[in-house]
Amino acid sequence: MTWHTEGISVTAPVKWRQFDGLVSAFWEAESQMGAKGYYLAADPRIMIFFNDVSSRIRISNRDGEFSQHSRPMTRAVYVPAGVPMWTSSNATHRFSHLNLHIHKDRLLRFLSPAVGGSAAMTALRRPVEIQDIGAVETLAGLLVDELAEPSKHPLYAESLIGGIVAGLLDIPGPTPEQANGRLTQAQMNRLLARVEKRGDDRMTVAEMADIVGLSESWFATVFRQTTGKTPLQWQLERRINAAQKLLLEGDLTVADIAAQLGFSDQAHLTKAFRHSVGNTPAAWRRMHRLL
Repeated sequence: MTWHTEGISVTAPVKWRQFDGLVSAFWEAESQMGAKGYYLAADPRIMIFFNDVSSRIRISNRDGEFSQHSRPMTRAVYVPAGVPMWTSSNATHRFSHLNLHIHKDRLLRFLSPAVGGSAAMTALRRPVEIQDIGAVETLAGLLVDELAEPSKHPLYAESLIGGIVAGLLDIPGPTPEQANGRLTQAQMNRLLARVEKRGDDRMTVAEMADIVGLSESWFATVFRQTTGKTPLQWQLERRINAAQKLLLEGDLTVADIAAQLGFSDQAHLTKAFRHSVGNTPAAWRRMHRLL
């Protein structure tokens, strides 16, 4: 992390705590007219101001002329990893704000189970600047109280931070198909392509969910509503279909086919095949080769 300021002085001791993958700090400061600041970090940052500074502080993501590239500082700002920020004050004033420095992997661990890895990555890359922060300010105030006088388990403060993140970040909403509880055809095509590529290497539900950018729990729900099967039942059906193709098109033994498709042994394939098709693989092969 790189940062420096000119003309800004702290007016009270900083209240801060370190949690799992993040640091929270509450600052009270005074900024002189013409004060400047610069910030750049490899991890995301959230700033929440407890007073309106939009008429006094301007920000820019470009170095140089503020008159051309600057904009007012809003009450809440999310700065993605690797995005530089310059600030400039046009009047002397006092302000207080909450800073949250969050490791990007920690943010992904928080968001991915709920929205999926793809949506989480998209949210982490989108800057956010909001003037009307509503309930986020309430959560930030509760967090500052806990920073000033810790009285609860760290889970309490981390939960408040999670609420701030969820309320502030620009998290992609569901597509119409997802809102109706169904996977899109494009998502199903991605799953089919990956299953065919991996052959006998079966995927976990978590891996399948990640392919289509959904959380594991939501994926399992919409997958069943789309296909009528669980993800594992669907994969087994694909393997049985592949076994039927091999039984018809070649002279591999049932044991060889079982090994090629990732079944534990011939008996495992025979049991699954009979349950799905109604015949053993050998009987099914004889019947269809006579047709």
